[in-house]
Amino acid sequence: MAHRTRAAAGKGGLHASLADEELMPLVGAGDAGAFATLYDRHSRAAYSLALRMTGEKGAAEDLAQDAFLKAWRSAGTYRAHRGSVRTWILSVVHNRGIDRLRSEASRRRTREAAEAEAPRSQPSEAFARAWGSHQKDRLREALRDIPREQREALALVHLSGLTHAEASERLGLPLGTLKGRVRLGLEKLRDHPALREIAAG
Repeated sequence: MAHRTRAAAGKGGLHASLADEELMPLVGAGDAGAFATLYDRHSRAAYSLALRMTGEKGAAEDLAQDAFLKAWRSAGTYRAHRGSVRTWILSVVHNRGIDRLRSEASRRRTREAAEAEAPRSQPSEAFARAWGSHQKDRLREALRDIPREQREALALVHLSGLTHAEASERLGLPLGTLKGRVRLGLEKLRDHPALREIAAG
């Protein structure tokens, strides 16, 4: 045990004595100790950049960790002549941050568009009136009569409160496919005798 501890310490000391550019090939080969050394050297700068981009500590920590995971997986793509390792790591943070910001903006636009369209959607109104009437047994009966794929999509969007984009991500479906299933499911529910009775009431 003592021998292994001394060996580990020796290896850690070796990593600490190496320059960043010397550590990168080791990281690319899967050397966790080399990666830990790089993390110790550059995690503070990565977190600072992530915090400036997100404005929130928890989100910054998530972004920095996500970026280092990306750096671990793509260390083999680093080229010393293009800049320092720190610059490369910070560029990974920056790119991951931009991707997150774009994704969040896209989800927000999708949610806002869905909310704007909801009042003009007759099937959605009928569904909301039906659920609001608390006729759950009859609604369940109607839901059982539609295909499972459409039932799952409706449950996520109209019962769980997810946006179309969030539901498509949850189910692993393209957004257009998810929207199509919701639309078809609503059309079938609208024409279902049990739902027509509830909506009429």
